[in-house]
Amino acid sequence: MAEEKHTVLIVEDDLDVADMLNAYFRVQGYEVLTVNWGEDGVRACQTSHPDLIILDIRLPDIDGYEVARQLRSNRRTENIPIIFLTEKRHRDDRLKGLELGADDYITKPFDIQELRLRVRNSLKRAAQGALNNPITGLAEGPLVDERMAECLESANDWALMAVSIENLESFREKYGFIASDDVLRAVSLMINNSVRDIGSSGDFLGHLNSTQFVVVTQTGYLNKLVEHIRSRLDQSLEYFYPIKDREMPDRIPGKRLTIRMGHLTAKDDLPADVDAVKTLLLRQLD
Repeated sequence: MAEEKHTVLIVEDDLDVADMLNAYFRVQGYEVLTVNWGEDGVRACQTSHPDLIILDIRLPDIDGYEVARQLRSNRRTENIPIIFLTEKRHRDDRLKGLELGADDYITKPFDIQELRLRVRNSLKRAAQGALNNPITGLAEGPLVDERMAECLESANDWALMAVSIENLESFREKYGFIASDDVLRAVSLMINNSVRDIGSSGDFLGHLNSTQFVVVTQTGYLNKLVEHIRSRLDQSLEYFYPIKDREMPDRIPGKRLTIRMGHLTAKDDLPADVDAVKTLLLRQLD
């Protein structure tokens, strides 16, 4: 499977240091975002959701402690690893950072190789704990890959069904993260209830990514599940919009929420690689 490319956010007001870190971590294979103000760092985390933050404490507006405090108090950003990068060396400064949930703390001047290893180790620790989606609670990442790999290695009669929520980003831009998260939770609950009521006892539901779900079931249950889930979701999507917008459709910008579904079965000519099967499955979306 292809190795995931992690995104690192650097919040640093010293432009020379920021540029050096940007260049260095890009060479190491990371996606890098750089901002120079604390408030910009908070906004970048909320919109881009990086995998890790390198955070200076001394910033022009709010300090790094306040940035960390705001991130840790927000459900969407509370688990992003933070490495404090600072000139402050006193024990009390270090303890203050750790009390705010910092994953690590390194002082200037710093060894860039040491920082690289600390970044790598923090990402590994985060990955080991990221087995369930923080919004829906459903399995994602390694747990989904393991279940799909079991299917590919099995001689049993199984089927994979993908369910994709389309245009959720436009919905989020109009109505905010809370409303968007409510859509994800509601859709996941409706799919789960359909699997429980229509599917077999060994069925599995997880995330392919943040807006796409995968159901592992038996071929004999597939058509009923597809019909039931599509019917329930098609009837429900309109009600995620406020009443005033439902009554005046012109108030809703861009494309509306829709559902696309696709499926594969053990009888299809499938590649042996899980990532390739995911790609093929998503190509079936209609």
